[in-house]
Amino acid sequence: MRWVRRREHHPQVEISEKRGVRYMHLGGPAVQSAMRLNAPYELELEYTRAMMSFLLFHASPRNLCLIGLGGGSIPKFILRSVPEVRLTVLEINPEVVAAARTYFLLPSDDERLDVLTGDGAAYVYAHPYSQDVLMVDGYDAKRIVEDLASPGFYAACIAMLRPGGIALFNLWGSDGSFGRYLTGIMTAFSGRVLQLPSERKGNIVVLAFRDPPECRFVHLALSAVTLSDSLGLDFPEFLSRMRNWNPATDTGFTL
Repeated sequence: MRWVRRREHHPQVEISEKRGVRYMHLGGPAVQSAMRLNAPYELELEYTRAMMSFLLFHASPRNLCLIGLGGGSIPKFILRSVPEVRLTVLEINPEVVAAARTYFLLPSDDERLDVLTGDGAAYVYAHPYSQDVLMVDGYDAKRIVEDLASPGFYAACIAMLRPGGIALFNLWGSDGSFGRYLTGIMTAFSGRVLQLPSERKGNIVVLAFRDPPECRFVHLALSAVTLSDSLGLDFPEFLSRMRNWNPATDTGFTL
C-alpha cells in the first residue's frame, strides 16, 4: 500500500495493487479507481464503462465536463475514443490529481484536456450553457458529496447543458439516500431520466437529458453494435439494461 501526502481537509489517498490491477482509495477500503497494468487505457471498473453510454445519444460532443477525477480512467478513455472533444475535469483534492498523474498515467494538460483543482459544484454554477455532456462522479469513501446532490446543483446541471446535452450521475444503489438523489435529478430534468445499473458493484448510472431525446430502439440498437465494434464496450448490453430498468410509462422514452 502506498500513500499520497494528505492535506488536513482531504481524505487520505491510498494506492494498492493486486493481481495486476492498481487501485486508488480515498479514506477507506472502497475502490475509487482501478487500472490494469497491462491495459492502462482500458476501463477496468464496470461503472466507468457504463458512463460511456452517453455515446448512444450524443456521439460527437464538443465539450465534456467531468466532476471527480479518481485515477483518470474516464478522461484517458474519452481522449482516445471521442475525436475532437474538449475535456474539462474538476477535482477538489490536489493529492488525487498528483496520484492520477504519478500512478495512473493521466496525461498532462493540453489543448484537449484541462484538469482543474477546485470545487466542481461551483464550476457548474458558474458555467451555464457550456457543455454537451456533464459527468458527475462525486463519492468519497462513504457518501456522495452533498454539494453535488442538492436541488440547486441539479438545476445548475441542466442549465450547464447545451441543446441535446446529457448529464450522467454515478450513484450507489445501496446508498440510503439513493431515492432522494434520483428524485432530485428527475425533478430537475422533468422526468427525462434513464437508469443504467452496473451489474457487479451496485453502481447505477443515471442519464438525464436536457431535451426529450428521440429514442427509437431500432436506431439505438444499430448504434450500439457500431460503438461496440469500434470501442470494445458492450453497448448492446447497456441498451438492454436500460430497456429493462426504464419502462416507457415511467420515462416517456421509447426504447
